[in-house]
Amino acid sequence: MNYDILATKEIVTKTAEALKANGVEAIVVETRTEALEKIKELIPKSASVMNGASKTLDQIGFIEYLKSGKHEWNNLHEGIIAEKDRAQQMVLRKQATLSDYYLGSIHALAENGEFIIASNTGSQLPHIVFTSPNLIFVVSTKKIVPTLVDAMKRLEDHVLPREDKSIMEKFNIHTMLSKIVIFKRENPIMGRKVRMILVNEDLGF
Repeated sequence: MNYDILATKEIVTKTAEALKANGVEAIVVETRTEALEKIKELIPKSASVMNGASKTLDQIGFIEYLKSGKHEWNNLHEGIIAEKDRAQQMVLRKQATLSDYYLGSIHALAENGEFIIASNTGSQLPHIVFTSPNLIFVVSTKKIVPTLVDAMKRLEDHVLPREDKSIMEKFNIHTMLSKIVIFKRENPIMGRKVRMILVNEDLGF
């Protein structure tokens, strides 16, 4: 299966409707520029913001914009990176799980609105499953697959080898599928806002 082909308009519409039924607001845009502008609209001034490592966020210009300081947000990731004491950095990472907004991407999205997020360390998962009241995922429509079984296959056969190669080139270490979250729905009693920006461009792995 070719996992780099963008989904058809019909499939994107079907998946967006399924996401909505699962408590996730789907926002469909055509370009990475539109995706970044939508993020700027969604996050209010003074909000605390945390993000996971994401090729997609980098490609749409979010990481550069976040580092620029032009946004008036509280960039929690900046403080973590600036801290050189490893023990104190871990404390800051734990505190950052309470961020007002968390941004990242996902590894595969089934047409029924269920999606998969994998992690080696698990550091971003508390935000996603519970602690952050606002989640924004930026996702290329190429990540849409027919079923959850296909989503897992995409993760294992397509994403992992590419991610491992990237990590090896940067840090000379291998990555692992240590922890995997299957996000089936957001329970409305939690009062959280989960949004997914679907982008009709080839982004991420």
